[in-house]
Amino acid sequence: MTVHSREARHAASAKSALRPPALRVVGVRKSYGHVLAVAGVDLTIEAGEFFTLLGPSGSGKTTLLRLIAGFERPDEGRIELAGHDVTSTPPHLRQTNTVFQDYALFPHMNVADNIGYGLRVKGIAKPERKQRVERALSMVRLTGLERRKPNQLSGGQRQRVALARAVVNEPEVLLLDEPLGALDLKLRQEMQLELKRIQKKVGITFVYVTHDQEEALTMSDRMAVMANGKIEQVGPPVEVYERPATEFVAGFIGISNVLERNGVRFVVRPEKLRMLEEGQEAGRGMSVEPGIVEQVVYVGMSTRYIVRLDRGEQLVAVRQNMDAPGQALRYEGRRVRLAWATGHTYVLDSQGSRAESAEGEYES
Repeated sequence: MTVHSREARHAASAKSALRPPALRVVGVRKSYGHVLAVAGVDLTIEAGEFFTLLGPSGSGKTTLLRLIAGFERPDEGRIELAGHDVTSTPPHLRQTNTVFQDYALFPHMNVADNIGYGLRVKGIAKPERKQRVERALSMVRLTGLERRKPNQLSGGQRQRVALARAVVNEPEVLLLDEPLGALDLKLRQEMQLELKRIQKKVGITFVYVTHDQEEALTMSDRMAVMANGKIEQVGPPVEVYERPATEFVAGFIGISNVLERNGVRFVVRPEKLRMLEEGQEAGRGMSVEPGIVEQVVYVGMSTRYIVRLDRGEQLVAVRQNMDAPGQALRYEGRRVRLAWATGHTYVLDSQGSRAESAEGEYES
């Protein structure tokens, strides 16, 4: 490597370090009457991130998105975009665009006119507008459909038009409010990958709202889990799933087993449990508990086993369906032993909220 290239890399790194976050939310609160929708949220999202706000209905995620967009004003706190305070700035003057679940396309306009509408409002010259619309059509893989009306498109195609219309304006931050909620499961899964591909290609910061855990885990660089207007945990999907910070996060992200031994509460995920056959030995250092399989739930690629331990607790174990069809059902009513490694458990504190790795701290 030459001295020049090293200097260029250092300069690029320093420039990146000096670049302000795409979005910063500081102490934001919002109430509707006696209902506290957003309860003093602090959040920083870096430029180019695919960031997801995940939570159940009423958790405050959509309200927070509307505050970022400028559709609502916070009662307290500050919102910054690229280092600029936009708390009092109206939506149309913020460097954001929003994609909604219903797409909000103009039914009387064709695809190209829908995508180019925002550029026309901004006064972008027709030749440039045409070029940018064509690039956007190519990006969302809709080239050739520019003359169709929205009612001539499938749900997935309409979603792509709404996305192209937002991206073509080149916002600093793109806000997406459950945009895949109206699609069927298979199309929704396909569009999850498509959205992530588009986001990487354009490099725009995405802030995505959903109640769907799989969507959040599939697409996010980082995610924030919300409940009761507060953020319970922020981190990459693997960290949030494998090391839940609170019992709420452990229960909301996938299926979680919460057990208690000697006054200590801890979490173990279903896929970490091994269901031992008669005569099969557990690995060294693993915790083992006997019980009875109360219910077997076949879910296609895997089977869930609801096991009542002799100690009284009910656990869910998951196995991939590697055996012949129907073999899993024969376990119902049978006695089994469940085993798990201590390193796969996370201890909850005395309030049942914070969680830490239980490795070296718990023995059955």
